[in-house]
Amino acid sequence: MHSPCRVPASLSADSHSFKRFATSTTPHSTTTDPAEAEAQLCLEKGTQKLEEGDIEGAKALYQRQLTSSLLVLLFRSMTLQFLNNIQEEFDDAIAAWKESIELQPSSPDAHTNLASAYIISPVSRPDLALHHLRIASSLAPEDPEIAFNLAAVLEACGRLEEALTYYKRSKANGVDRAEVHIRNVSAKILGKRMKEAEEGK
Repeated sequence: MHSPCRVPASLSADSHSFKRFATSTTPHSTTTDPAEAEAQLCLEKGTQKLEEGDIEGAKALYQRQLTSSLLVLLFRSMTLQFLNNIQEEFDDAIAAWKESIELQPSSPDAHTNLASAYIISPVSRPDLALHHLRIASSLAPEDPEIAFNLAAVLEACGRLEEALTYYKRSKANGVDRAEVHIRNVSAKILGKRMKEAEEGK
């Protein structure tokens, strides 16, 4: 893993605005693969049947366990292939934006789009995204959306004070939704300082 932080956000294709996605599970959700769970259950029940002397029952359950296990392996293989294909597409996009930057190094949009590709790639690189968003911000310091995006990545990486600065810049230049983030980050900073003060006693 290259990145020191996890960024639960992506840039839309037609704007610089981040869209956040939930990553937590609900009380009723699970991270367990149902097929894998069924395979384990069949294995346990099959062993119990075998201990009870029910050879046919054990055989049937072991067959179900084998089928479920094969489904798990097939699904994982398909998922891996899918992710590999997706990564190849992002690699192509990243290469294209790098080429665009070589042709137009002073284009803030090119740097922002490359940052977006680094963020939403299956192998996320927020460190590289930050690098290009900083460049974009230096090229267009009054652009409120670039400031907002830079602040969002900084916040996700735990750089709260710097994130607050860019959220405020974004708000000052017309992004009203930055106000909520300013309050949230300010609260995080206050909580962090209170915790540090408590630990320092």
